[in-house]
Amino acid sequence: MPCLQPSSRIAILGAGLMGRLLACTLARQGHQIALYDAHGPQADGAAARVAAAMLAPLAESAVTEPGVVRMGQHALGRWPQIIAELDGHVFFQQNGTLVLWHRQDAGDAQRLCALFEKNRRINDTLPALQTLSGQDLHGMEPATTHRFTQGVYLQGEGQLDNRQLLAALLATLQRLGVEMFWDTPRELGDFAPGNPGQPDWVLDCRGLGARTAWPQLRGVRGEVVRVHAPEVTLQRPTRLVHPRYPLYIAPKEDHLFVIGATEIESDDMSPASVRSTLELLSAAYTVHSGFAEARIVEIATQCRPTLPDNLPAVRRRSERVLEVNGLYRHGFMISPAMLDVVLELLTTGDSPLARRFDVPVHQ
Repeated sequence: MPCLQPSSRIAILGAGLMGRLLACTLARQGHQIALYDAHGPQADGAAARVAAAMLAPLAESAVTEPGVVRMGQHALGRWPQIIAELDGHVFFQQNGTLVLWHRQDAGDAQRLCALFEKNRRINDTLPALQTLSGQDLHGMEPATTHRFTQGVYLQGEGQLDNRQLLAALLATLQRLGVEMFWDTPRELGDFAPGNPGQPDWVLDCRGLGARTAWPQLRGVRGEVVRVHAPEVTLQRPTRLVHPRYPLYIAPKEDHLFVIGATEIESDDMSPASVRSTLELLSAAYTVHSGFAEARIVEIATQCRPTLPDNLPAVRRRSERVLEVNGLYRHGFMISPAMLDVVLELLTTGDSPLARRFDVPVHQ
């Protein structure tokens, strides 16, 4: 596999989260970038636009593999570095994750905590669980103490504002002089990298748009509600243990909250159902009564690009073509790690980080 040369010409397909991160980083290194996307600059077609952007490796260890957890730990250190180089404000918080449950769900909570502890034994660099009494909850999140008598705190976990980040990446791309071609879908077959008049490299970051080239991809539908709730005082991402809808609430700036839970094996991009919306909002109200007077800003749906094993992968389509896909529900948590894996592959032809994170690099 050839290595990236100075001032290379690189075509990037897909201007979602991975495409923008790669375009910014490579343009800053002096490469000539052409970025193509089937949609507009607001990332309307990207899964990253409909996300809570939580950075929660221990919380997510309950539903994913150790390599993904290690990627999430890597990202907690990388995101402040990435954000510091962007044009525009991006909310970033590392205030931990709060896990709560109602009395009738204590059995499910006990099993979840046991799973967290098991995963900590596999990866002892994860922080210890902090069990919270009612008095502890009162000191940490006073508004929850009338409804919950115990919980668990996962220290060190974080979140960011996904839409502020996408906007800051766009502003940075503009400043760096990246050529951007909006509403311009492209296929890998449209390029012959390395030939005269063609880019030196092609990077495919199209998510579900890449199914024509990577047919194993499938969509996993997610639904989120964004509300403005001035009366809600939650200070960190909060997760509710529940047998039907394990809710998360991610507080952003200015009393904006992102509420989600649903995960449906479907490529359906239609609007959210009444049932799932009612379940989300009803569960949120059980966490904090201030949601009763919240104003619904948006109800959004999107499908996350997912490979059969629910894990991310890189594929070498040819000597000068790399495909990056399958970030599933963990896009913001693992994208800095995937960025660093791809940069290693481009510059050296090999990636120790890929082995550390168990990211397969398919030939």
